[in-house]
Amino acid sequence: MKSVKEIAALAKQSSFLLGALSAQARREALIAILKALTDSKQDIVAANEADMEAAVEAGLPGPLLDRLHFDDAHITDTLKGIEDLISMDDMVGAELEVKELDSDLLLKKVTAPIGVIGIIFEARPDALVQIAALCIKSANAVILKGGSEAEKTNGLLTQIIENAGLSAGLPKGFISLITTRTETSEMLQCHESINLIIPRGSNEFVRYIMDTSQIPVMGHSDGICHVYIDKDADLDLALTLVFDSKTQYVAACNAVETLLVHKDIAAEALPLIEKELSKKDVEIRAFGDAAEYLSGSIAATEQDFATEYLDLIITVALVEDIDEAINHINSYGSHHTDSIISKDEAAIKRFFAGVDSAGVYANCSTRFADGYRYGLGAEVGISTGKLPPRGPVGIEGLLTYKYELRGNGNIVADYSSGKKSFHFKRLS
Repeated sequence: MKSVKEIAALAKQSSFLLGALSAQARREALIAILKALTDSKQDIVAANEADMEAAVEAGLPGPLLDRLHFDDAHITDTLKGIEDLISMDDMVGAELEVKELDSDLLLKKVTAPIGVIGIIFEARPDALVQIAALCIKSANAVILKGGSEAEKTNGLLTQIIENAGLSAGLPKGFISLITTRTETSEMLQCHESINLIIPRGSNEFVRYIMDTSQIPVMGHSDGICHVYIDKDADLDLALTLVFDSKTQYVAACNAVETLLVHKDIAAEALPLIEKELSKKDVEIRAFGDAAEYLSGSIAATEQDFATEYLDLIITVALVEDIDEAINHINSYGSHHTDSIISKDEAAIKRFFAGVDSAGVYANCSTRFADGYRYGLGAEVGISTGKLPPRGPVGIEGLLTYKYELRGNGNIVADYSSGKKSFHFKRLS
């Protein structure tokens, strides 16, 4: 059995070979993987059922069971993401900029794979498939660490993807799966081989990774998302959007956790919202004066504003105006996704300009924060940091760039002496 250091070293060698493969070769590998996963649906479902049974016996919370569940319908949806990736244009080696430094000196800035990516993700088998497909499409090698709850499902999925990829000509080591916390700790020390770590988890977990490893980290922290109902909102629209944002898939990181309501419409809006959310038995935690308009709520504390429930629970608070809403979101949110419901275009523009989040929406559900729904094919996660990539991270977020310079015997001495001069002509 290979050590994590050996796995990482093999992945590094694999990344060089992946980067040299043609777009067509990687496309054919994805086609082979798609077929293998499709042909293995029954085995995958069986493995997932075993994981689900063990998770129920272990008392895993409902939202985590939802994430773990990978039945035929979920598999079909996930495979649709691979189909979309296959049909997308290849982005590796794409020209970002072409500049003529001199008549016979041409500089190109082109996209390039990052190399080896280590991804630590929760118990979501669909995430493993998406991540693997994105890494192949972007010519990156990947080392995966999934949740232990999905051990059987993840193990089988990795085996299927690896076997199909190797048969289609991908290099050995293009994908690896580690399973224990000890292996995770060892992976974080492999800075000689791994170029990027993407952890999907809490702020504390992401911070731990950053403090522990010398490897660059692309953080995907909590999904503390907000919906703000402005005083000029269409209340029928608000009911629909709040209901979808909270209940459509409660275990997702883009589900709303805090609802902010302008005080001027609270008396009319909150009883309607409470009635709507009661259809799914959503527990409402009311902060301060919001409780006056909610007959079945329980008291919220300030800690609720900083809590990602991933459950049928929502915090509700009143605000004086849009500026208080913006300040609240920037103070308590995780810079993930936040939405305003309003008919006032000036208020929408103020919200867009003021909210410091990766996704800022108007009059739509927070659940749209997703790589597939953004047309990225899939995602490895949602980056909530300020530096790019930000928001759902698809192929583009897994690429860096390099400079290619073509000359004709050019030497710097000629330009330093004044014999020749640059003219820096941008061609594209």
